[in-house]
Amino acid sequence: MKSLSLKYIICFLLVIGVSSVGFSQTSTRAKLEKQRLALRKEISQISSLLANNKQKQQSVLTQVEDLDKRIRATESLIRVTNQEANLLTKEINTNINKIEKLRKDLEKLKEDYAKMIQKSYKSKSNQSRIMFLFSSENFLQAYKRLQYMKQYTAYRKKQGIQIQEQTQLLQKLNKDLVEQRKAKEELLAQNRITQSKLQEDKKQQQELVASIRKKSGDFELELKKKQQEVSRIDREIDRLIKEAIAAENKKKGSTSTSEFKLTPEAKVLAANFTANKGKLPWPVKSGVVSMKFGTHPHPIVKSVQVKSDGVRIETNEDEPVRVVFNGEVFKIQAIKGANKAIFVIHGDYLSVYNNLSEINVEVGDKLTTNQVIGRVGKGTATGRPTLSFLIYKNTQALNPAHWIYKM
Repeated sequence: MKSLSLKYIICFLLVIGVSSVGFSQTSTRAKLEKQRLALRKEISQISSLLANNKQKQQSVLTQVEDLDKRIRATESLIRVTNQEANLLTKEINTNINKIEKLRKDLEKLKEDYAKMIQKSYKSKSNQSRIMFLFSSENFLQAYKRLQYMKQYTAYRKKQGIQIQEQTQLLQKLNKDLVEQRKAKEELLAQNRITQSKLQEDKKQQQELVASIRKKSGDFELELKKKQQEVSRIDREIDRLIKEAIAAENKKKGSTSTSEFKLTPEAKVLAANFTANKGKLPWPVKSGVVSMKFGTHPHPIVKSVQVKSDGVRIETNEDEPVRVVFNGEVFKIQAIKGANKAIFVIHGDYLSVYNNLSEINVEVGDKLTTNQVIGRVGKGTATGRPTLSFLIYKNTQALNPAHWIYKM
């Protein structure tokens, strides 16, 4: 009986070990599922923006850029979906192994239980039990025999419960297996549809790129003109920030034009802003990054370098703009070619919201995270609703993608 108990303890530990692996796989699958849903949402937003702006855009280059965004998001979706399908395959194989092991364990349990029942049947009469006790040589032996009979009965009951639990677990694993196979088939079916759409987008993009190559000089000139406008606006924002720092510091007796002179309260606010790096909310509820931070080759016309001190977010018409952290409206300024800009100070950090058609706040207003401060305006070059969003530490431009949650 002790050897049987030891066997079941070992089996139990093995099941626990396999279960922990299963838990890890389930956790990873949940993360992949979250990524997949986020990518589908992003593709949906890009498609919606493409549809809304279809009548407005004249440039072939702009169409190619939009398709490139959707293609990159679709390729990411396919990759994540494949990872999730592969993980499901592992989970299915793990469950098949679990089921096979449980079946063998269950057969052994039933076999052992049947032997015990047979043995019990042979000595089931009260008379035989009494004779078993009365045949004891002394009281101590009789007591031990009585205890043995109780333990034997309890063990029989325990084995019956084990058989019931193992049977229920086997039924659950079989049900899980059916659901996992169904989920995998659904993922593969979705991927086939996504692959088909990706090929359509790539074909359309190749046709447009071919037309661009025929007039590469014209498109290169168009891009350089756009970049000059972006650089001009960025330089204007830099100048306004330096002026504002100088004006603010002058009130506190400092002549610095590159760093804010901080009060104790401002130091606390700056520290809180730093602590929330990577966790700040998006400045708009719905949107797609159309221009990244920094300097990099244009995705289509590689000979042109694209540079930006912030990010450009294409969004819906009249989309509300929200402040990303607690702060104070530091400056409101009309910028040529970019509507109006709101500068919000967070200690020695600044968040800048440029190209607003409507302003809901005034200089000096105290703001809280996610408070609506205005609405997005249309870009002068594209005629499309676009927010230019920047983050600075004093006069140093920072990459918003490092600060905004999953940008």
